[in-house]
Amino acid sequence: MRDYRKFYIGGEWVEPAVPNALDVINPATEAVAGRISLGSEADVDRAVAAAAAAFPGYARTSRAERIELLGAIAAEYQKRMPEIASAITEEMGAPGWLAMQAQAALGIGHVMTALEVLKTYSFDEMQGTTLIAKEPIGVCAFITPWNWPINQIACKVAPALATGCTMVLKPSEIAPFSAILWAEVLHAAGVPAGVFNLVNGDGPTVGAALSRHPQVDMVSFTGSTRAGVEVARAAAPTVKRVHQELGGKSANIILEDADLAAAVTGGIKAVMMNSGQSCNAPTRMLVPAGRMEEAKAIAKSVAEGTTVGSPDGNAAMGPVVSQTQYDKIQGLIEKGIAEGATLVAGGPGKPEGLETGYYVKPTIFADVTNDMTIAREEIFGPVLAMLAYEGEDAAIAMANDTIYGLAGYVQGSPEKAKAVARQLRAGQVNINGAGLDLAAPFGGYKQSGNGREWGPHAFAEFLETKAIIGWGLEAAE
Repeated sequence: MRDYRKFYIGGEWVEPAVPNALDVINPATEAVAGRISLGSEADVDRAVAAAAAAFPGYARTSRAERIELLGAIAAEYQKRMPEIASAITEEMGAPGWLAMQAQAALGIGHVMTALEVLKTYSFDEMQGTTLIAKEPIGVCAFITPWNWPINQIACKVAPALATGCTMVLKPSEIAPFSAILWAEVLHAAGVPAGVFNLVNGDGPTVGAALSRHPQVDMVSFTGSTRAGVEVARAAAPTVKRVHQELGGKSANIILEDADLAAAVTGGIKAVMMNSGQSCNAPTRMLVPAGRMEEAKAIAKSVAEGTTVGSPDGNAAMGPVVSQTQYDKIQGLIEKGIAEGATLVAGGPGKPEGLETGYYVKPTIFADVTNDMTIAREEIFGPVLAMLAYEGEDAAIAMANDTIYGLAGYVQGSPEKAKAVARQLRAGQVNINGAGLDLAAPFGGYKQSGNGREWGPHAFAEFLETKAIIGWGLEAAE
């Protein structure tokens, strides 16, 4: 059993101010997998003080020094990658293949992306005789979720380090193991003491203390829209910058000229990946009304062919993360049935033979209308809603009829798909199953958040802009 009851503060592993142990549950076995400590406001104060003390020195490091540091982090991470993947499987149930090939791989992917951006990023530019300087914002607080634990840590920490910021991380207390290993990687890579700090804890205590802390200059939160609102409220009195990557209910528009079998199959696989626990999952599939029956048949076959099982094997899907999450998903499946949607595949309860563990059946609903609960609320589980539309304009209106705007998907001929993509109110739109681009900005419209992560756009989140008027006067004379 893992014992991770210390926090990483000021370059050292330290005891919490007040002992407050929490058991971490393996979602595949429902057994205790390890133990962490829940931090307090005193722990937050200590971590923020360490980050604040380290900031002046680290902010003055050169581009070359930070490039070297990110390279060292990448090298250390590579050594620990199998161990990190194993921790992710244990803490949140990702199948081993997914934990290694996607979950852990994204960690080093974000580090390498930040390193490449840093090599050429322009921190200074002249505007006439005025210097426009982009400088590190200061001490950053990071509050990260359990669903893609290392991905969400790396996509915040890497650009923050690249731009000269210091930070305090509060990972999810539900899936904290990989974050501890991340801290060990940074320590081994030689990140200066106080530049990166980690305090475990829950949102109402540690998350709130970080959000309102007067010495924190910026807070970056990934999680539910409800929790994001609370972070913003706590941060408001100190007028700090707030970055949020929140919920989603992304539409996947299958156009009339799309390859229906490929589009439906790809859409369902995208929803079921990570057991549906992805904020940008294409959970509303919009299908031409005249092709709905054909789409239902394809969907049923794909869903029933999706294997569910222990994350130690080769199943496509493991469990969802917790009893709480399982219960929420089950309630929404029951709601879909009660509101009259057609259950095409899956449904309530656990898959046969998987009574232990938080396993959910791959579930497909059809004949869903956009006012149903399962079309409005983020389920965060392996549940797809299929909606019929008449005409592209109706599909676009239906796709945009949501409080969210994180992602969108379009399947069809390139010319038509591009035209539709331009009309979707979402921060990232994928055409015809294009591969991931870690340099592309990621973030949402509307209640899916504000600001952007990944690539050069992430750097802007961690920089202040200073105008030094008269900088070039002597040269001009």
